[in-house]
Amino acid sequence: MRLVRLFSLEGVLAALLRLELDKLIQAAKTEDERKWLMERAIPRIPTGRMKALSQMLEEIGHAGLSFTTNTALELHDYQYNGPDPDMAMSKYRNREEAAYDIKLLIKELTKRIEELKTRTKWNDELENALNQLKKTIKWNKRSSLNNSIDKRVRTIQTH
Repeated sequence: MRLVRLFSLEGVLAALLRLELDKLIQAAKTEDERKWLMERAIPRIPTGRMKALSQMLEEIGHAGLSFTTNTALELHDYQYNGPDPDMAMSKYRNREEAAYDIKLLIKELTKRIEELKTRTKWNDELENALNQLKKTIKWNKRSSLNNSIDKRVRTIQTH
């Protein structure tokens, strides 16, 4: 379970929030916001506040995190609602659109995880898991990547 969380947006946000806590507390606008960060945001990473947390992290130097979070949240909606040609319940009209963003999200999260390696307690188990993820997203083998992503999208649609 720990590996799954690390290789997710929630895992990346959790790591960044813990690593940047001092900067976030300094950047917080009110005492209530500081207290909320320490008592609620960091231990739980509430889905409803991921966008705000990403924006806070972006303000202290983690560029592009808001876009990454927005994509992950749109995919989260897709997971529950499936494709929606009218785009009322989901931002994705079909599987191909969702698969494309899944690929981009995995690539971005892999990049951010690489950046975290030197700032966290990294071990062989995590390194092996990251290497497996990288093998899954080889961009020069589009057909195998698309098949892998298609399987993931079908799994999401059935849950």
